[in-house]
Amino acid sequence: MYSIKQLSQLFFVIGLVILCNYSSKAEEYQPVKEIAGRHFPWLVSSLKFSKLSGSDGKDVFELSTSSNQVNIAASNANAAAQGLGWYLKYYCKRSISHMGDHTAPSILPQIKEKVRIVSPYKHRYALNYCTISYTMSFYRWEDWQRELDWMALSGVNLMLAPVGMEAVWQNTLRKMGYSDQKIAEFICGPAFTAFLLMGNLEGWGGPVSQAMIDQQVVLQKKIINRMHELGIEPLIHGFYGVVPTSFGDEVKAEIIKQGKWQGFSRPDFLVPRDPVFAEMADIYYSEIKKLYGEDLRYFGGDPFHEGGSTKGIDVTAAASGIQKSMQKNFPGSTWVLQGWGENPSEALLKGVDKTKTLVIELFGENTNNWEKRNAYNGTPFIWSNVSNFGEKNGLYGKLQRFADEVYKAKNSTYGVYLAGVGIIPEGINNNPVAYDLMLELGWHDKHVNLQNWITGYQEYRYGKTTENTNKAWKILLETVYSSPKDYQEGSPESIFCARPATTILSVSSWGTRKRDYSVVAFKQAVQLFAAASNEFKGVETYEVDKIDFVRQVLTNEGDVVYTKMMDALIKKDPIAFKTESQKFEEMILMQDSLLSSSRYFSLNRWLQQASDFGKSTSDKALALKNAKIQITYWGPDTNPKTDLHEYAHKEWSGLLGSLYLDRWKSFVSYQLDVMAGKEVKVPDYFKMEKDWSERKDLFKSKKISEKELKNLIAKILK
Repeated sequence: MYSIKQLSQLFFVIGLVILCNYSSKAEEYQPVKEIAGRHFPWLVSSLKFSKLSGSDGKDVFELSTSSNQVNIAASNANAAAQGLGWYLKYYCKRSISHMGDHTAPSILPQIKEKVRIVSPYKHRYALNYCTISYTMSFYRWEDWQRELDWMALSGVNLMLAPVGMEAVWQNTLRKMGYSDQKIAEFICGPAFTAFLLMGNLEGWGGPVSQAMIDQQVVLQKKIINRMHELGIEPLIHGFYGVVPTSFGDEVKAEIIKQGKWQGFSRPDFLVPRDPVFAEMADIYYSEIKKLYGEDLRYFGGDPFHEGGSTKGIDVTAAASGIQKSMQKNFPGSTWVLQGWGENPSEALLKGVDKTKTLVIELFGENTNNWEKRNAYNGTPFIWSNVSNFGEKNGLYGKLQRFADEVYKAKNSTYGVYLAGVGIIPEGINNNPVAYDLMLELGWHDKHVNLQNWITGYQEYRYGKTTENTNKAWKILLETVYSSPKDYQEGSPESIFCARPATTILSVSSWGTRKRDYSVVAFKQAVQLFAAASNEFKGVETYEVDKIDFVRQVLTNEGDVVYTKMMDALIKKDPIAFKTESQKFEEMILMQDSLLSSSRYFSLNRWLQQASDFGKSTSDKALALKNAKIQITYWGPDTNPKTDLHEYAHKEWSGLLGSLYLDRWKSFVSYQLDVMAGKEVKVPDYFKMEKDWSERKDLFKSKKISEKELKNLIAKILK
């Protein structure tokens, strides 16, 4: 028999066990629940997460409701986050994005029958090395936290995460005998880190301070920790032979010079057969472990990316050596390669263990290398698309091709090698529809009907659809979001952003001004979309899209006026030239005013990020200069004809009304003087760009009023 005291103690222990067990169950996938807390607090108290067995090893989630409770059962945290995102999108009609949020409180929609969704793929991948520079150069923790929330809600479970690699390189080179000065000459500034990691250049935008290196370490630790919590595998930058151009002076080793990349000296290549390679790789990976832990399973790094010399190198043996060091330090890890151009080469693929290799088909919107190259000689691959280059503005995305090609690859002879789908844009602050569709394809087994999908997209992006928005999106799918077969690197470019000239085929070296769609039909779509304004008052996502669509209309019409300007020049008609030039300059100012109404099209937002990124006065100045150089002449400093100028140009308020307008005014003044028979110097646009980049101004635009915006849009769309 138990005494009353003993019974009380026993009941207390039993109660404590029950309470702990209940708490444990209640806190299943707690990090996912916290995403809802940050963006959809009205939903949190109704959420209940539970563990679900996988479906033959595949990610799966189930959705159901009971009274005022939303039940999300999932095989892991990542599937749980996608389940939350699915419920928000397709039941609550709510979402977040890089270009506006729609998070207003919603009634709690009931699900009639349990929904079960299984991903047919192992991987849903995200990010390009370039995204780290063109979008995320100056991200702080609050930015990364939001980014990871979006990734998780979108079902991403493998993501590039090369932040904080400066410290890994610093520690590695120190142990290889490098001085701090030599190390500083190697590490790039924050807006150009991606291009060091890809082996394109070294030192550009630097030198960075120790404080800046240290802050990135702290940031990366937070990023990786959160990724682990959300079931997102970090893709870390591995060691694949890149070394400073001064390496041969410091260390006796077999080095192959890699020549130039767009006017910059490429880092050298340390040949893997040299014993120094294994020594350095061991140091590099040990530094990764010290800083970021041992629970890392994916490593990137592409030898001879966009060029470089393989002279005297046994590429097959080199690939084997690179992977051998990776496996030694992180057994069972996967080497992730970029399928870009001719890379990875046949010779390189012969040297790897394909069971521990993954190829990302980057340029799926234009190429089908997965098919032409027999699934990269039988290597698991991810089908993805770039869609955006340099984070240039412009409406673009071959949506039908995304749906068709993924389905085609999945059901082809090489479907067994299709390991997943992904997005790999160079900049992600644009075209949310393209990224949403692509990532959602990772959860569809059947061919997606684009017309049906776009209706659902409108509902969760804006909260509802209307007759006008439905008609508008139907035309958008036939114009800016159509899938022409022509090769094209990103969206058609804006003439407003070009370095002035009499013949401009493209604004950036590899871009195009050609529109593969009817600009007349597109304008009709925008008129329909804008006509629905009264039904979407206060809906940020609708307002952002409306401004973006109207921006594109004005950009398209800028081409027409530019053509008239050039016709007047050919005819040597100063009056007509001056008239059309005035119209052109007025259009630039109109665009500047239009875009001032949204933070998503603001130069100040980018520059403020850069200024806030640094802690000291000198760090702020360095980051700010990096930000301005990247979006103008890019570099190097000594080459006015650099192919990289305007590569990352932006149709942004503040930039249009300053540098871009000033360049065109100089061009017009020069041409009028020439027609008047005066001897004048050709404007030095390169100097203008460099001088602009040295300015301390953050270019904070004055936002136009709601009435002014309404009148401006009406004027553009008339």
